[in-house]
Amino acid sequence: MSPEMDREALGAFMADEFPQMADEVAVESLGTDAITVRLMVKDKHLRPGGTVAGPAIFSLVDVAIYLMILSRIGPVALAVTTNATIDFMRRPVSARDLLADVRLLKLGRSLAVCDALVRSEGSDLPVARASMTYAIPPSGR
Repeated sequence: MSPEMDREALGAFMADEFPQMADEVAVESLGTDAITVRLMVKDKHLRPGGTVAGPAIFSLVDVAIYLMILSRIGPVALAVTTNATIDFMRRPVSARDLLADVRLLKLGRSLAVCDALVRSEGSDLPVARASMTYAIPPSGR
């Protein structure tokens, strides 16, 4: 199944519907069941000690999974997170962008389930791993 929304359409959707995050994330790659999204790390994402704060990592994962799902179902703004689990595994490399590699595990009529691995740019070591379930509104599919 080909994506309903490509990289450009996802970027335009973010600019229109989610502008508070649109300038912080970028879709690096998009496949049928996978997406990689970059968090462009800025000072506001850092915690004392210069590493990326947990809430910023969580935001990256949540937005990346949201974009994965929208790429398959189209511009359904009201698809929402219903369950989230995240494990913080190691400190991110300071002053580097973060990348979330997301896999779509299940896409049903009312729920979608994805996993994500987050890593610092230039490293293969996971910073965090997450699993999320999204509810898809009835009119969304």
